[in-house]
Amino acid sequence: MAAITGQQPEEDRKHPVDETLPPFKMFTSGLQHVAAMYAGVVAPPMIVGPACGLSPTETAFLMGASLFTAGIATLLQTLGFWKVGAKLPFVNGVSFAGVTPMVAIAKGHGPHDALPVIFGAVMVAGVLGFLLAPYFSRLVRFFPPVVTGTVITLIGVSLLPVAFRWSQGGNEQAADYGSLKNIAMAGVTFLIVLVLRRVLRGFLQQIAILLGLIAGTMVAIPVGITHFSAITTASPVGFPTPFHFGAPQFDIAAIISMCIVMLVCMTESTADMLALGKIVNRPADERTIEGGLRADTLGTALSPLFNGFANSAFAQNIGLVAMTKVRSRFVVATSGAILIVLGLCPVAASIISLVPLPVLGGAGIVLFGSVAASGIQTLASAAMEKGENALIVAAALGIGLIPIAAPEFYHNFPKDLLVVLDSGISTGCLVAIVLNLAFNHFGRKDPAAPDEPAADGHTPPSAGDIPHQPDRGRMDDGETAASPAH
Repeated sequence: MAAITGQQPEEDRKHPVDETLPPFKMFTSGLQHVAAMYAGVVAPPMIVGPACGLSPTETAFLMGASLFTAGIATLLQTLGFWKVGAKLPFVNGVSFAGVTPMVAIAKGHGPHDALPVIFGAVMVAGVLGFLLAPYFSRLVRFFPPVVTGTVITLIGVSLLPVAFRWSQGGNEQAADYGSLKNIAMAGVTFLIVLVLRRVLRGFLQQIAILLGLIAGTMVAIPVGITHFSAITTASPVGFPTPFHFGAPQFDIAAIISMCIVMLVCMTESTADMLALGKIVNRPADERTIEGGLRADTLGTALSPLFNGFANSAFAQNIGLVAMTKVRSRFVVATSGAILIVLGLCPVAASIISLVPLPVLGGAGIVLFGSVAASGIQTLASAAMEKGENALIVAAALGIGLIPIAAPEFYHNFPKDLLVVLDSGISTGCLVAIVLNLAFNHFGRKDPAAPDEPAADGHTPPSAGDIPHQPDRGRMDDGETAASPAH
């Protein structure tokens, strides 16, 4: 096709996603990803551990295990093997979607059996998700820009409350939660990041978040919110012993609960891969999503072996890619290696944990806002002049914002449904998909109409409308001959 059109063949030049950077840039950029995701990785075990009756020392062990398994899952995702891995700069970590059901399992089974039951359920859910990945990935044609733009926007907006909580101190039970000191520290870090992004150039501008976190932490030392006790008490080596808390147990109710969580994680990961594909200019096709979901689910199935939980995409790192423009998957693979080292070396992990949550919150506002901005940019190409598309966005955003604006809105619903309903990303995504099917797929009268390019926001005909054409070689609206025909 390139010879016919006279364009330079794509295979003659390496895509930025597949580029390797100099070692120093690779390490610092990878470290920046770790700094952005660290709090999100250790937060679930910090909640689940006490719920399972673990001591602070055992909870710290669980946190190290989560870092270790997040590193393994990230390497599976970025480097991949066989048909596993999206091979995009895609970070994996412990999913927050599983926290509520895991706490519920802990309450139902008592402290001694809670973790073995949780780990058994997570293993089964991971295996089921791995088997479903090829079928789940075929839903990609139902994610045109009007859907992906809405979901990306919801991802960013849904993450902003996390940054706001971090800015207030993170722990709502703490005496200084929401104090002027914490919020001021978050504001200082926010301004530092903006100034650094404005005045720096080149590579230094790309690691402005990392520099901002370092500068904010230094400022926080005399303020008194940087604590060094974690370093003094941490062990130099701490391998996550397999099945440290006992052999897995398999409880039907727990398995069903975690399988629902796995489907939620797969839905969010699909949306995240589509978002990341747009950002790095390598659209995620069906094969990419299948590989990415396999990495998610395989990482989830293996995590309980090392005392970890279900893994899924970390949307905050998508914001980091969008802001820094560093698209190399090997940078994120480096962050995966760093996570493994942190999981094996609690002392090293404690150094990262020195960053106070208010400092992380100030930087997080910029990061998560960048995700929402990417979604708005995608919606700008989604043919919003069509009344149906505007209605789809309005309804999906409205439903997706319910758990954010009114967290107790669904409190009278069955607990099993809350796994989905309490995730604005999941509910907004489902609403956008269903309405897109209703308005742009079902009832089409012109099956012979040409397929619209994905970039214009119009939904292409469904698979039943036109014969399957795996490679139509279309080059319009920025697509290449390698672009998938959905």
